[in-house]
Amino acid sequence: MLGVSVDTVRRWADSGRIRTPRKAGGQRLFDRTELARFLEETAASPEPDLIAGQSARNRFPGIVTRVVRDKVVAQVEMRAGSNRVVSLMTREAADELGLAPGTAAVAAVKATSVVVEVPPP
Repeated sequence: MLGVSVDTVRRWADSGRIRTPRKAGGQRLFDRTELARFLEETAASPEPDLIAGQSARNRFPGIVTRVVRDKVVAQVEMRAGSNRVVSLMTREAADELGLAPGTAAVAAVKATSVVVEVPPP
């Protein structure tokens, strides 16, 4: 989801960049809300200068970092690796999906539309 190796995430946790409590046995616990906070504070890497290929349909697994709702519409922001993806959808759809910062989701992109999907619980 973060677009980096497990070792990099461990180093970030050890340095305090990502807050991770530990279980009694020493295992790290990663909270998706904390990962969303970290992604929101971390600047995205620059876009590559050259695109080697592109498909008509792309799926970007990531974490929801922000949801802004009004009466009818919701704006959902996600971080998928170094990518920031924003989707506008009905508030009803965002509510039904249970979208909130820290939610694991997939941005499915086709043409100019972004569809957000969540894995089964």
